[in-house]
Amino acid sequence: MAALTLYHAAPSRSSIVRWMLEELGEPYDIHLLTLTKGEQLSPDYRAINPMGKVPALRHGEAIITESAAICTYLADEFPAARLNVPVGDPRRGPYLKWLFFAPGCIEPAMMDHAYPRQEQPRRGTLGYGDYDTVMDITAEAVARGPYLMGEQFTAADVVVGANLRWGLMFKLVPERAEFTGYVARLEARPALQRATALDQEIMAAS
Repeated sequence: MAALTLYHAAPSRSSIVRWMLEELGEPYDIHLLTLTKGEQLSPDYRAINPMGKVPALRHGEAIITESAAICTYLADEFPAARLNVPVGDPRRGPYLKWLFFAPGCIEPAMMDHAYPRQEQPRRGTLGYGDYDTVMDITAEAVARGPYLMGEQFTAADVVVGANLRWGLMFKLVPERAEFTGYVARLEARPALQRATALDQEIMAAS
């Protein structure tokens, strides 16, 4: 039994963590949940994640939920993989910014873009400001590449990259050269290819 267990469903946001685990290179177990059967709402699973969502990660006695938090935790717990920027490095601030910019700005901007509100909210009421600004800032960051932290691939690329990859797939992110080039670099990574293939096996069997 591996020390790491991912509570997982495919397709879902937990695929972000599966990619992170493949990048990490540590052994891990998968506990599959079938969302269409409501298994994520069972009392046993709600004891792990009261939100009734995936992903959740068990590492020994620790349980972590929320994709960005899990990726941050794994990068710090397993520093030999060089997927983090350590405490004390001045680059850690921008690294953490991008880890939380994805769920805090990129994803809500995409969702509001996909499902427009009947009444346009005041810009200041939205944590991300506005869609175009989020896309411009993100495009500028990934264009400096090859990765968000320059030559070093980090957990921030997993979290931001997964959002952009999904956004391009469903036309929620503009097909700008900055985004398509960045996603192509990510899709060339063996760990993402393995994670994608493993999830496709799950979907084919379901």
